[in-house]
Amino acid sequence: MTVVEAPPPLPVRDKTTRERAGVGLSPMLNRLAAEQATGVLVREGGSLHLAGGRVLHAESRFAAGLGTLLTAHGALTTEEWWTAVGEAGDLAGTARLLLAGGHLTRAAVQICHLQSLYDAAYFALAPGSGPGRFHYGVVYPGAEAEPGGPLPAVPVADVEREVVRRRSLLHKLWPDALADSEPLVRTDPIAAPALTPRQAAVLALVDGVRTAPDIALVRGGRAFPTLVEVRRLVAAGLLTTPPPPPPPPPAGEPPGPPMAAPVAPPADFDPHIALLKRVRDALEAL
Repeated sequence: MTVVEAPPPLPVRDKTTRERAGVGLSPMLNRLAAEQATGVLVREGGSLHLAGGRVLHAESRFAAGLGTLLTAHGALTTEEWWTAVGEAGDLAGTARLLLAGGHLTRAAVQICHLQSLYDAAYFALAPGSGPGRFHYGVVYPGAEAEPGGPLPAVPVADVEREVVRRRSLLHKLWPDALADSEPLVRTDPIAAPALTPRQAAVLALVDGVRTAPDIALVRGGRAFPTLVEVRRLVAAGLLTTPPPPPPPPPAGEPPGPPMAAPVAPPADFDPHIALLKRVRDALEAL
């Protein structure tokens, strides 16, 4: 008797596992890291500045920059920040001036730098943000003085790992990523849960036009904690996103029939008599 063994099951690609391993999140970015490339990777959601294959700086219109984070909560005055920017001319030089003047500690500068970098990278590496374009040789201002400086470069693997961690956390809170970028609308649930002070502050800024990044920028804070609170509020039924507009009719399809103009009632029309007649007709039909 011949025994035929069943073939082994085909392997199934686990996208989540691949992303956790830092593979496949951005093949272009991984290739640039392997090349130790220097330049800027531009995508729809933001840009990443590389120096020797490491991420030196990230920026996005959805994320607050280093200056905003340093001045938002009193660590530095706006005047002190812009005075240093005017004297230095670049971000690294500004950080050095502030450190030399005793305005900030190195730890505070580096923490805010990483927070700003990771927030911007989250949006720059967002799914569906369009193909990226890398401009070789574009050196970020002050990059030549960065080794050992207050704004250290970050390995690409660390950036991807942090982006994946954030995606996973936000997905567990609420799986629809539209809450990250669409205008937010308040709802009126029957039994509203109790709010934390941070959630109440976020909810107070919802006006039907602002997005979650807009609210973070108004508050002068980081984008990611605001995204966390927004998804929690959506999951609790306190926020939603407006429905998408109806799609336009296909090209070449004739327009629908025009709506009939409303007919005005006759001059002697009495709504009370009309109601009595409808009641009479309904009783006679029983």
